[in-house]
Amino acid sequence: MALNYRSFGFQVLVGMVVGLALGLLARSMGSGPNGDLNWLATALKTTGSIFVSLLKAVVPPLVFAAIIASIANLRALDNAARLAGQTLLWFAITALIAVVIGLAIGLIVQPGSGLHGQALATAKPDSVGGWLDFLKGLVPGNSFALSASTKVTDTGATTSLSFNILQLLVVSIAIGLATLKVGEKAEPFLAFVRSLLAVVRAILGWIIRLTPIGSAALIGSAVATYGWSALAQLGGFAGAVYLGLALVLLVVYPLLLAANGLSPLPFFAKAWPAIQLGFVSRSSVGTLPVTETVTERMGVEKGYAAFAIPLASTTKMDGCASIYPALAAIFVAGFYGIPLHAADYALIAFVSVVGSAATAGLTGAIVMLTLTLSTLGLPLEGAGLLLAIDPILDMGRTAVNVAGQVLVATIVAKREGILDEAAYQGKADLAVA
Repeated sequence: MALNYRSFGFQVLVGMVVGLALGLLARSMGSGPNGDLNWLATALKTTGSIFVSLLKAVVPPLVFAAIIASIANLRALDNAARLAGQTLLWFAITALIAVVIGLAIGLIVQPGSGLHGQALATAKPDSVGGWLDFLKGLVPGNSFALSASTKVTDTGATTSLSFNILQLLVVSIAIGLATLKVGEKAEPFLAFVRSLLAVVRAILGWIIRLTPIGSAALIGSAVATYGWSALAQLGGFAGAVYLGLALVLLVVYPLLLAANGLSPLPFFAKAWPAIQLGFVSRSSVGTLPVTETVTERMGVEKGYAAFAIPLASTTKMDGCASIYPALAAIFVAGFYGIPLHAADYALIAFVSVVGSAATAGLTGAIVMLTLTLSTLGLPLEGAGLLLAIDPILDMGRTAVNVAGQVLVATIVAKREGILDEAAYQGKADLAVA
């Protein structure tokens, strides 16, 4: 089969290779005149930040419109309550399998034990997740889930507004359920929401076309900033995380597909554009339109895909909320010489399965990590140990998140008889826009 040099996948692959080369070049150039980043490292960091900012800019309207529209779509489905229940059940099943793998690898590798006493950064993270904060954070402070933060510097104080995605998810679910309750009177509002969703997706499509450039900048910036020293210093932990991610993606998911009478090869061929975009963007929500598109091409009934994928993109996190917190907790305990017992491992599994919504589909997993550490009573400074390599780990975590989101929708559709198996077995189309 001839390689399509104009395909999105090939362009992203080229971007990643170029980014790696530019990152190595920027690192070899050393620091700037005043010890700051050199011009190439600055350019890579700025370009990558702009790409991520563009993705984040469309997240609030995308989550709002997609969740409301997905809940409204339940009216058109037979056995809607059963489909919703099966979806949530498979979210929990796959999350539990992932966290068990994370715990098993952590117990075998013991990634933090050999690093005790080494000079690694151990500052507490700026943001900390706790169960009380998590529960309080579910309650929106206002109808738009807006929050304000003030940062004081030597030059003055600046106040910025941001959306709390978890609260926005709660608001959107409440409004979506209200539209079901209101019925026909809600149709004009739903028409507006669906139009908003179409417009936001069009804008996001334009941003996604910039992914080859964004991936080059993000990977290049990570290499230029951290090099290989951070990975070498925390190499055992990074290797354990990627081993766990690989086992879930390449062993567990194929076995689950096979157990449900589906061949894994068509799944990965069709899901690849979404997995790839998740890897470079580090955002499950930003990948949502591509994830939904590949799910429909998988043969999943369109109405169900429109419900399952927006929900999964904000709550289904096998990488960030299952494998990673389990390994990170064992790493931190080993680093500080704190023994963990059977009850602690059971608690890690519980937190990972129940608290996954805390990640809210955005880049990074610091909230879920600190939630796990605080629940176990482990030092929160331990999260600071892992921040240096978090962007590198987050790429793999998000790729697994996205694959798991498509997987659950496909399995539920198959089990409920709403999967077009001819489409599932058909040729993959790797175009995303």
